[in-house]
Amino acid sequence: MNLTQALEEYLGYLAVERGSAENTIESYGRDLRRYVAFLSDRGIEAVDGPQRMDIEEHLAALQDLGLAPASVQRAASAIKGFHRFMVGEQICESHPAADVMLPKKPDRLPDVLSHEQVFALLDEPFRPELEPSPRTLKSGKVDVRGQACFHRDKAILEVLYGCGLRVSELCGLDLRDVVFEQEVVRVMGKGLKERVVPILGTAAAALRAYLDDWRPILSGSGRENSAVFLNVRGGRITRQAVHGICETYGGIVGIKGLHPHTLRHTYATHMLEGGMDLRTVQELLGHASISTTQLYTHVDRTHVRMAYLQAHPRARTGASRFEED
Repeated sequence: MNLTQALEEYLGYLAVERGSAENTIESYGRDLRRYVAFLSDRGIEAVDGPQRMDIEEHLAALQDLGLAPASVQRAASAIKGFHRFMVGEQICESHPAADVMLPKKPDRLPDVLSHEQVFALLDEPFRPELEPSPRTLKSGKVDVRGQACFHRDKAILEVLYGCGLRVSELCGLDLRDVVFEQEVVRVMGKGLKERVVPILGTAAAALRAYLDDWRPILSGSGRENSAVFLNVRGGRITRQAVHGICETYGGIVGIKGLHPHTLRHTYATHMLEGGMDLRTVQELLGHASISTTQLYTHVDRTHVRMAYLQAHPRARTGASRFEED
C-alpha cells in the first residue's frame, strides 16, 4: 500500500468509523492530498517513507505560500492524525509526525453584535409593512411564496441567535427535532453528537409561526418534507442560502458581511454576560473542550470591567488611606 491508497483508507475511516462531519473530511482530504503530492515530488510514496524533516518542510512551505496560521495548524493536525491512523492500523511502523509541534494559532476574538444590533437585525427588516405582497401569476394563481420566505428568514435569524446553532446544524434540522411542548430542539452537532438546546421567547414564536403558517406553502411541490427550513422550491435550505440571508438582512440594518457564525458567537457572549456559567454555555454550544468556550470570556472587556466595579469593595475608592497628606 502506498501513501495515496492509505490516504483513501483514512478518509473512509473518518467518514464511517469516526462519523466526522462532511466539511471536516473535505478539509482534511484537501490538506492531505497536498501533503502527499509534496512527498511525491520528493520521490516519497511508500507509507514508511516520510521523515519528520519532510513534514516540517511541508508546513514551512505552506506558511511561505501565505496560508493563514489556522490553515497551517489544521494541515498539521490532519498529518498527525493520518500518521497515527497508519500506525494504529499497522499499515506502517513509523510515526514521523509524533513530535512535530503544531504551529501556534494566534488568538482571534470572534465578532460579536451588541444588544442593540441584534434587536435591530431581528425586528427592523420584519416590520409588517415590509412584508412582500402576493404575486398574481399569468395563470391567475396567487403566489405567496415571497411572504413565506420572509417569515422563514425571520425564523432562521431568530433560531441562529436564540439557540446558538452552527449553520450546518440549522440546515440539518428536521421536523422531529423541534419539540415545542418541551421548549427544545434536538441538534446533531460535530461528530454526530446530539445535544438538546432550549428554544424560547421570540425564537420559539417565529419558528412556530413559520412552521404552522408558511412552511406548508414552501413544501407544496417539494420532494423532501422532513427539513424544517425549505427553499422556495421545497427542498432543504443550503448553507450558502443561509449565508446569503444573513448578509442581506445584516446589510439592511448596517451590519456589513454578517456571517451566521457571528450570531452563534453573539449568543455565547450574551449568555455569559447575562450570568450563565461557562460549563452550561459549553454544553449549549456543543464544544468538546471548554478551552474553546473560554474564548468568549475575553470578548467583552467592558462587561468584565463593569462587573469588577460592581463587585470589588475598593474598586471605586479614589485614594488609599495610607496616602501621604
